[in-house]
Amino acid sequence: MIRKCLFPAAGYGTRFLPATKAMPKEVMPIVNKPLIEYGVEEAMAAGMNNIGIITGRGKRAIEDHFDTSYELEHQISGTSKESMLDGIRHIINNCCFSYTRQIEMKGLGHAILTGEALIGREPFGVVLADDLCEGEGDPVLAQMAKLYEKHRCSIVAIEEVPMEETNKYGVIAGNEIEEDVFMITNMVEKPDPKDAPSNLAIIGRYILTPDIFDIIRETPPGKGGEIQITDALMEQAKRNMVLAYRFKGRRFDCGSVEGFVEATNYFYEKYKA
Repeated sequence: MIRKCLFPAAGYGTRFLPATKAMPKEVMPIVNKPLIEYGVEEAMAAGMNNIGIITGRGKRAIEDHFDTSYELEHQISGTSKESMLDGIRHIINNCCFSYTRQIEMKGLGHAILTGEALIGREPFGVVLADDLCEGEGDPVLAQMAKLYEKHRCSIVAIEEVPMEETNKYGVIAGNEIEEDVFMITNMVEKPDPKDAPSNLAIIGRYILTPDIFDIIRETPPGKGGEIQITDALMEQAKRNMVLAYRFKGRRFDCGSVEGFVEATNYFYEKYKA
């Protein structure tokens, strides 16, 4: 069983300026919960209660959110508002949080490598909180954890996107070995549509085996001068096997203003129901 999940959360959130000048994008609320809390709930549902978060300067609000606020607890104790903290109390009481800082922004691969001290030598999940997912049946990470128990290799979540949008994603090509499961044969970071190997785009959910750390260490900077996790995964696919899983559910790109508003409207309707 996978016990640990890593949350890279050191980015600047520039697409949401000026809102993110003093507030981490990960704590921006979708209705009444910060974006990252949805991701932690998803990790918990997959049995991953050891949460490692990669932070940076100006991200203390994330740590404060997953901690007890004694003054607030005292102020609302015994009132009708006390129940509004039930969800976050459950997370705090059932998860172990650890943090480390990414000193330089050198790409997602580098962020994951920064978390090696929090993970150790065991398989782990990775959640990018920007991608808010709602699974059909099981949450997306739980779907992937079940697949890991069967195949015991690294897995990336994918979805079909319009061909003209492939330059926004890492894109895979592979052989479908069972329904919605592909053995990866090629992986390209943000290809031009004319060069894309398919329209199957990687989203912000991964399950990785610990040998990925050594591979990332050997991976030279790629597109944009950053250490790309897609480059490391492609090397891992050459050595072993890496799977892509077309998940069952819906994803909201909350790294964009349009996706953030779409997610807010969707979850507000659920909140009202």
